[in-house]
Amino acid sequence: MYTKPTPAFIGASYCAMSIGMAAYLTGLWRTPSMGLGEKGFYFIVLMYGLYAAISVQKSVRDRSENIPVTDLYYGISWLSTILCISLLFIGLWNANWPVSEKGFYAMAFLLSLFGAISVQKNTRDVAGLHRLAANLPVGDRPLPERSKKP
Repeated sequence: MYTKPTPAFIGASYCAMSIGMAAYLTGLWRTPSMGLGEKGFYFIVLMYGLYAAISVQKSVRDRSENIPVTDLYYGISWLSTILCISLLFIGLWNANWPVSEKGFYAMAFLLSLFGAISVQKNTRDVAGLHRLAANLPVGDRPLPERSKKP
């Protein structure tokens, strides 16, 4: 069943994603020791990570709502998420930076992923409520009976 997310949770989700992305991207932009290719690598890892995390959230949620999701898509979503997190941590492990800078990038990255998943969850919840209000089917579940007023 869909529940409406509170405005505070919606705002916190957008803030988490925005702050995480802004911190990560500002760090990339302002780091003079990184070459353009290295900055591109970390940028792509962030973008790929955001997409992969949203795909995992969507496929897990679809399955829980009896909406068909192929095993291939479900597996690729998880593999992509694990791969982009692994790429980030391998890159950070091999970087010649202070531990505090590596930690900064790791935390900003993970905050961005968490925020993106939360924003997707909120978007999905609100869309589900709109479908229920319009009396449209969701997945394979029957709609709840509506009381008819005379």
